[in-house]
Amino acid sequence: FPFSSLFGVSVRIVVLGLASPPCKARIYTNHWAVRIGGGPDVAERIAEKYGYRNMGQIGDLKDHYHFFHSRTIKRSTLSSRGRHSFISMEPKVEWIQQQVVKRRIKRDYKPGNIFYNDAKWSSMWYIHCNDDVHNCQSDMNIVGAWKRGFTGKNVVVTILDDGIERNHPDLLQNYDPQASYDVNGNDMDPMPRYDASNENKHGTRCAGEVAASANNSHCIVGIAYNARIGGVRMLDGDVTDMVEAKSLSLHPQHIDIYSASWGPDDDGKTVDGPASLARQAFENGIRLGRKGRGSIFVWASGNGGRSRDHCSCDGYTNSIYTISISSTAESGRKPWYLEECSSTLTTTYSSGENYDRKIITTDLRHRCTDSHTGTSASAPMAAAIIALALEANSLLTWRDVQHIIVKTSKAGHLSAPDWKTNAAGYNVSHLYGFGLMDAEAMVKEAERWKQVPAQHVCVESADRQIRTIRPEHVVRSVYKATGCTDNPNHVIYLEHVVVRITITHPRRGDLSINLTSPSGTKSQLLANRLFDHSMEGFKNWEFMTTHCWGEKAAGDWVLEIYDSPSQLRSQKVPGKLKEWSLVLYGTSVHPYILRSEKTRSAEIMTHTNEEFTEEYNGPCDPECNERGCEGPGPHHCINCLHYFLKFKNNTRTCVSECPSGFFRDDKKRCKKCSSVCETCVGSRSDQCTSCRAGYHLSEGTNMCVSSCAESSYLDHDSNTCRRCPENCKRCTTASICTECKPGLSLQGNRCQLTCDLGSYYNGHRKTCEACHPACATCTGVEACTKCAVGYLLEDWRCVSTCSSGYYLSEQTSDSGQVQCDHSCYECLGPGERNCSSCVSGYNLEAGACVVSTICKDANEESWAEGSFCVLVKKNNLCQRKVLQQLCCRTCSQKG
Repeated sequence: FPFSSLFGVSVRIVVLGLASPPCKARIYTNHWAVRIGGGPDVAERIAEKYGYRNMGQIGDLKDHYHFFHSRTIKRSTLSSRGRHSFISMEPKVEWIQQQVVKRRIKRDYKPGNIFYNDAKWSSMWYIHCNDDVHNCQSDMNIVGAWKRGFTGKNVVVTILDDGIERNHPDLLQNYDPQASYDVNGNDMDPMPRYDASNENKHGTRCAGEVAASANNSHCIVGIAYNARIGGVRMLDGDVTDMVEAKSLSLHPQHIDIYSASWGPDDDGKTVDGPASLARQAFENGIRLGRKGRGSIFVWASGNGGRSRDHCSCDGYTNSIYTISISSTAESGRKPWYLEECSSTLTTTYSSGENYDRKIITTDLRHRCTDSHTGTSASAPMAAAIIALALEANSLLTWRDVQHIIVKTSKAGHLSAPDWKTNAAGYNVSHLYGFGLMDAEAMVKEAERWKQVPAQHVCVESADRQIRTIRPEHVVRSVYKATGCTDNPNHVIYLEHVVVRITITHPRRGDLSINLTSPSGTKSQLLANRLFDHSMEGFKNWEFMTTHCWGEKAAGDWVLEIYDSPSQLRSQKVPGKLKEWSLVLYGTSVHPYILRSEKTRSAEIMTHTNEEFTEEYNGPCDPECNERGCEGPGPHHCINCLHYFLKFKNNTRTCVSECPSGFFRDDKKRCKKCSSVCETCVGSRSDQCTSCRAGYHLSEGTNMCVSSCAESSYLDHDSNTCRRCPENCKRCTTASICTECKPGLSLQGNRCQLTCDLGSYYNGHRKTCEACHPACATCTGVEACTKCAVGYLLEDWRCVSTCSSGYYLSEQTSDSGQVQCDHSCYECLGPGERNCSSCVSGYNLEAGACVVSTICKDANEESWAEGSFCVLVKKNNLCQRKVLQQLCCRTCSQKG
């Protein structure tokens, strides 16, 4: 094509783009992902032909290359056209995609101030739980795993984040350069970029939790203190699909565990997940990583609790390939930032309320911190515990690891209103998954583990009957699943369950979705989201639940969608359920039935006390295991597939679950609970897990009582007598006291010492302590609620003048300060065009900061670029703002 026609086409395309701008501004980069057959030499030749620079293969993705074009605008709201269109015509080019910027946030929260240099072994409460002062109730048995000799040796963990300080005294000994890369800078060194605010501290903090060296007199002890630790610097720059794929597929034969404490915005309105390259990186890692055993991807579940976010709208934590990690406070209570969803697998510790202790770890500039928080702190802990299990058994597959977590996690003292026992006998909650991780139990299980059978995937036929979702009504759809019994890849015993769903709706945040399994286990796939005003609905979105783990696949699955109309809804048009389908993941045989013959013989001798003499040749009961039955009927199993129930007349039968009033012992027998227990874990009266009608479960004692004692209240949702807060004599809920213990007074709904003005109540020391001198009132030493005379409130701090990025608001209480738009360096007040100066990379235009652009000119050496600007002017397009910026000198010439 001649250049004139080429650029004529380009101009017309740009104008069309400007005439119909997209609803959301996409930022296009000067990087491309290209799939090219024929090998690296062909890729190099094509890159050179079209003026690209080939930056090499994308991670471990075969035939996928990273192309860079220096003469294309680095960040633009318009995708590139012209010469870039012709590369796709090359016979060897199978696919090309210009990379767009994806917003990814680190999953910690930022308190007002960060304290350094207070790290001691004795303060690491989450490793050794023996501190009576802070009422430590349950630990993760990490020391128990150490005593068994497991410290993470020969296991490689990589932190995908903003880099790690590889020369930190606590990380230097265990640093692994082969497990590290700088994707943002395209080099081998993952050192973070330093600035005055220490913005890029996140990865170093996560790395220390995993593998800080032991006994080196510095800072802390990592949970897997002999593991190898690497870092991938990928969050300190534009995050694209290609950046994520490179990070997720770095050296999958060398790296065992990838730990990620980031994801899409936790703002309560975003629905986002991995794009095509990242999805392929996950699948390749699972299928090929660790010599075919599968890479382990550990993910923080998210910190959107305050925004009423739901982690099922995060496609990373919602994936079957990731181990989604939740957080609990030291007290076992739900942290304020926690998101709930059915894809969460397990939990480790982090912070809770402002007065709760946080996580101690390594920090930038060779220092330590005791302020690491959020689910960001929980995911690396889980990665480290998994490293201990992999040292105990390096042959564990990615699914073995998830099975071991499900079997060994414990509800313990974790407080949640929705704990339930599924039909396979596992306790599970939307807050905490299967409970708190137990390192010692995991390594013990790993040592004797037999690999689970192959994963089967059953994609049930889609239900395409369109149903109207009316306000304040429930849409109920029942699907009769078979588990694909007519297919060799059929599923009987479940692991993950995915619901693919397409819904149109005028306000997505008003929807809640539940799924009930054939065994009766209900999973909340989605809760209402207050800030989600989107009219996009869900387009083939995949919701995932782990709550049916171990249950049978076949039977009636019930999907329920409830529309709770909010006052914010503008349109009255009802929503529609367009389509939904089930994807069932699991096994065709029981995952734990593969035992040695010696073990089976021992079980048979233990469980079989009767001798059968009558010959029987008919079909056996489905609850008989693979050894079948011996008569005189189908129910006389040689051994049970699940559990056996013995009757008073000394006969027995095999059952899939023990009936109400019975519990399962370690020999697969159903034994009777205490008379007041509905369900239990043992025969004693203090081993109840739920109670018969007329009784309530007493928290802490696990006894069933007819009425709650003083200093406890009845939680009607769980029928449990729960303890009032520590200082309450009587209460109605966990947060509302009605009468206080002697020496304390009721302040709002809480009982505490009455503190003088300028002081606050310290929950740990149980004393009043002085606020910061600049605070008039506060809830913590650095958490001001009102400032002294002469000071202004700024993000819980009292300052004498507004910081950069803030302006003085006379309308807020105490002359507080309000943050400027993110692109402003300084601003004059509220509104969309309030900037007075801009951050780097933006230009000030009429009070707004806009992305900087590159001027082109007709007098430049490049005849092609000049011709483009001349064509812009000849076609009277200089009034277009974007084209005026591109051809600024040409468009300003007279005539």
